[in-house]
Amino acid sequence: MNNDRTTQALVEAALELGFDLAGVAPLAPPPDAQRFRDWLAAGNHGHMDWLERQADRIADPRRVLPEGTAILVVGLGHARAPGTLADGGRVARYALGRDYHNVVGKKLRRLARRLRGSLGVGRVRSIVDAGPVLERSHGAVAGLGFPSKAANLLHRRFGPWFFLGELLVEIEGYEPEPAAPALGSCGTCTACIDACPTAAITAPGQVDARRCISYHTIESPELAPRDLRVDMGRWAFGCDVCSEVCPFGHRAPDGAATFGEHPGLAGARLADWLELDEEQARAQFEGSPLRRPGAAGLARNAAIALGNGPDEAGREALLRALERHPAPMVREAAAWALAHGHGADHGVRAALERALARESDPAQRAGLEADLDGAD
Repeated sequence: MNNDRTTQALVEAALELGFDLAGVAPLAPPPDAQRFRDWLAAGNHGHMDWLERQADRIADPRRVLPEGTAILVVGLGHARAPGTLADGGRVARYALGRDYHNVVGKKLRRLARRLRGSLGVGRVRSIVDAGPVLERSHGAVAGLGFPSKAANLLHRRFGPWFFLGELLVEIEGYEPEPAAPALGSCGTCTACIDACPTAAITAPGQVDARRCISYHTIESPELAPRDLRVDMGRWAFGCDVCSEVCPFGHRAPDGAATFGEHPGLAGARLADWLELDEEQARAQFEGSPLRRPGAAGLARNAAIALGNGPDEAGREALLRALERHPAPMVREAAAWALAHGHGADHGVRAALERALARESDPAQRAGLEADLDGAD
């Protein structure tokens, strides 16, 4: 088998189906496998326990598809204009349209069907983001980009604004070589490190999820620590700061048409998110990444963002949430937001005192007492 021709055929098939980038890497542990294990050992993954459970498969993709011989890595650009809710809340750009898991996943399934039976392709495993592979490290080996100081993959044209997906393939006799390294380098630039609002980029290429806004607004089941809340600003879902300041991303082609505009965000306000129950949240954000944190997670995020950008409508919504939201985490977030954003308001202080009188949980009481102290 001619390895170069097989590689070229795989790449061409991916590009013909609409992917912007494609490359092939050997099915083997990627360069960052040990760094990933060290990152886990340091606890940088926070509550993302599945990373520990899947660590062996993530570090060695041969455990995912033992018969496999190669990884076809693809990229799909998603750069677009920033998204701001009607009352100033920020949503990461990738979440403004259809869920990329669905868009990229559908393309990968079409690609898998095309490849099966051709080029000697046998078994295939499709992965989009949540699957157990170190996709950025494999992407670098496949020549799709170079590692950045913000721990993502950069491309000279698309910058950090592209999604990755993978097909693990079985092709008898095919043993691809690593691609030529992608052109480009961060050089002496530290824009992402300097701009990160919560200092989550602790060293070049090293992100502590426990300090990351995206982690706290999407993945974490808990309320962010007090010392991070002010720095989370108006971000209600995800964070784009490290990508926005990256010089490689400033001229990335607009990919909004590929993902569209999700109707659940049309005219949306942070105050409305505080009122959603689980069924309403699922319905409003059907086919959107915003379903990930659930109704309570969205309400928690909205409360913090409203505390960092206080207005009258937000105040009223926060008071209602403090009074009757079923999730303790949301009530605690509302209390903090009211104390931080409206602490001088006598009505707010009275509401916090009533909440403290109702609360029996020791941890919640401690939080309310701290909020009352902060409202002085």
